[in-house]
Amino acid sequence: MLHHVELWVPDLGRAARSWGWLLERLGYEPYQSWADGRSWRMERTYIVLERSPALRGGEPHDRMRPGLNHLAFHVAGRPELDALVAEAPAHGWTALFADRYPYAGGPDHCAGYLEDEDGFEAELVVERE
Repeated sequence: MLHHVELWVPDLGRAARSWGWLLERLGYEPYQSWADGRSWRMERTYIVLERSPALRGGEPHDRMRPGLNHLAFHVAGRPELDALVAEAPAHGWTALFADRYPYAGGPDHCAGYLEDEDGFEAELVVERE
């Protein structure tokens, strides 16, 4: 089981608004909060957003470069997926591959792909339709 994922973000407030909304809609609960970070937890796994004082460089995150491409999450079903994708823009997310929604990953992969304002991607996967 995954213990935690930590994303270093350039703007904690902006990231917490978009990721916090998404994680809470997916069933994660606020877990920790400190001056430079926030986390959300589901069972024993948690996700951290941090504007670390040790952050170097000013380059934006690029999911197409080596490193993290995206985080993928389970979604209960197609109605939940549709609702999340519809609500996401109001929370700082942009739909990726919208012209092929919800089968951008292929005919047997029902998912929505979102990108936040800092270039981080979340994939929302419906296991079965």
